[in-house]
Amino acid sequence: MTMTPEQAAWFQGTFTRLVDNIDAALQGKREVVALVLSSMLAEGHVLLEDAPGTGKTSLAKALAATVQGTSSRIQFTPDLLPSDVTGVTIYDQQSHKFEFHRGPIFASIVLADEINRASPKTQSALLEVMEESRVTVDGVTHETGRPFLVIATQNPVEQAGTYKLPEAQLDRFLIKTSIGYPDLKVTERILAGASDRSPSSSLSAIITTSAVADMADLAASTHVEQAVLRYAAELAEATRTDPAIRLGVSVRGAIAMIRIAKVWAAAQGRHYVLPDDIKELARPVWMHRLLLDPEAEFAGTTAETVIARVLEGVAAPQARSAA
Repeated sequence: MTMTPEQAAWFQGTFTRLVDNIDAALQGKREVVALVLSSMLAEGHVLLEDAPGTGKTSLAKALAATVQGTSSRIQFTPDLLPSDVTGVTIYDQQSHKFEFHRGPIFASIVLADEINRASPKTQSALLEVMEESRVTVDGVTHETGRPFLVIATQNPVEQAGTYKLPEAQLDRFLIKTSIGYPDLKVTERILAGASDRSPSSSLSAIITTSAVADMADLAASTHVEQAVLRYAAELAEATRTDPAIRLGVSVRGAIAMIRIAKVWAAAQGRHYVLPDDIKELARPVWMHRLLLDPEAEFAGTTAETVIARVLEGVAAPQARSAA
């Protein structure tokens, strides 16, 4: 069943309230908050590449508090083991049974801090749970529940002792963005309230986790015209044929675009997706999925350059097309 205009209006109002509540903790980062919230409602995950101290932990805690969810923080280090993330099965001598002890991955909002500092083996522990929202340990599957959002961070400055995320893992993040530093006026407001070490703790919940799941289901019913689907497919194909690209947008990446575009449209109060939604989301959804040719990268080409070139080269649909 397709979303109605009345449902879209309700979705927009609720989405705005959620953003307002989360932004009260971050202050001045509404666009980033909207992107992260859209990713959660599209049931995807977020990669934040940012300098230390920009509010990544505050964002995760504020989001969890807003939706009455649980939050956990995993500090990724070289000695972290996969079982430290997913959990471990331990034999109980009293009951004579093996019991599964859940790891920190079992939370509504999981902050995977400095994910690139852990070994590839530990990073791979996230692959199944990010894709299927479940963990398999000793042949037994454990569901994470809904909502489930992984916010992974990596420091763009210090690369010593880090492990670059493989393309297959990058492709599992719905968006890649950064919070960035606040402007001068916002910084003054933050400093004025510096005595409050946890601004997210004072936030009141706006909706429940079950209501978040309902919003995600409602957003999935947003209408997408065939012409818009073809436009997204043509853009993805254009990234694969660009001479500066070794690896373009995958089918998973194209699907991710449609999923978040539905949420983005509903957040604007529309029950249908426009080509402009695809254009607006192209950079955060697709840039991290592109693998540049070394010669092109050496010549100064960036993923953002390629996305801009593709958006300019592929004409957006102006009318509905036949199925």
